[in-house]
Amino acid sequence: IVFPGTNCDRDTKWAFEKIGASVEYVWHNEHDLKNPDLVVLPGGFSYGDYLRSGAIARFSPIMQEVKKFAKKGGYVLGICNGFQILLESHLLPGGMTRNENLHFISKHHHLKVVNNNNKFLRNLSVGEIVNIPIAHAEGNYTPKSEDDLKKLWDNGQVLLQYVDVNGNISNPNGSADSIAGICNQNKNVFGLMPHPERAMESILGSKDGVKMLTSFME
Repeated sequence: IVFPGTNCDRDTKWAFEKIGASVEYVWHNEHDLKNPDLVVLPGGFSYGDYLRSGAIARFSPIMQEVKKFAKKGGYVLGICNGFQILLESHLLPGGMTRNENLHFISKHHHLKVVNNNNKFLRNLSVGEIVNIPIAHAEGNYTPKSEDDLKKLWDNGQVLLQYVDVNGNISNPNGSADSIAGICNQNKNVFGLMPHPERAMESILGSKDGVKMLTSFME
């Protein structure tokens, strides 16, 4: 899905084509998802991140189709700004606030796989450490309440945590419980702030994103 301000659409298209997917762009004001196997909301600054990141994009015509698709069990992946849009659209629980240090963060960061009982991370092992780039100013994941946070853990919806190379918690943005990625209760809608599409080749620093994206292909 491409919104005004999206800037990771080409990277994401390239990454999925690299692993053998057939990819089509869908503009934000269209009403047809073109019968996909997977809908991806890539990163960027949809609508300039006015109001809040993803707050305007949720009203785009195509998002009504994405909601219908997800409600029927279709798979949806939101990366960075795409994750923020899924939160604003209430397809995933919670919200995003500014990074704790109030600065934009752009670097590689290690993640630990918390739950792999889902299509997105089934190619990885629980406890596995991967190195995936992050690039965001509003990546501080915040559940609505402590009860909601507990439900995420109880339901196996917490998928990824920010850690160091040894697997110890290393929180770059202040996210609750160092959460980097979650899914919905039905485990068909996934959101993460890190960019797996930027971790597809060793020469670029990491190819750990390949395992994530190829999970959808099998």
